[in-house]
Amino acid sequence: MKFLPVNIKNQTFTKTVRGYDTEEVQSYLDTLAKEVQTLINEDVKLKAEIENLNQKVNDYQTKATEQQDTLAKLQDASEKTLESAKTQSGLMLQEAELKASQIVESANKKAEELKMAHEFLKEEKNLIISKLRAIVNSQANLLEGKVKQAGEEAVKKKKSGKSEDVNIDVDDIVNKLL
Repeated sequence: MKFLPVNIKNQTFTKTVRGYDTEEVQSYLDTLAKEVQTLINEDVKLKAEIENLNQKVNDYQTKATEQQDTLAKLQDASEKTLESAKTQSGLMLQEAELKASQIVESANKKAEELKMAHEFLKEEKNLIISKLRAIVNSQANLLEGKVKQAGEEAVKKKKSGKSEDVNIDVDDIVNKLL
């Protein structure tokens, strides 16, 4: 049987000769009905509060799930960004190493060309000096021959006793020309 305030107030009892005082029983039943009504009101209030709290818990659980999903997506995106940055930096490093290698190779090639040009110019210089020496030597020999010839003619004319030797330093002439 369900105890409702109305049922408690309307409850009747059989009367006996030696039974309870009706007014006292009725007063007790009224008090009991009020107390039951208070408990029912509190029960309704508590059930509403429980429903409200359950709704808040569901909302918080939904928000927590959404936040976890968002966090997972952000973490995934940051990992992808980091991986992309690593890949890109690796490619940039490879490109820089390739360019550096090409620059070094080009510089080595240019240095080799300059070295070869320097060697060629040294050979040309030595060749020119040799040719110049030969020309100066031949001119010196001609000059000495002319001087001797002129000296012999002068000796024939004068017969003086003094003879002049012409000494030509070919190396000195070449060094002065250079």
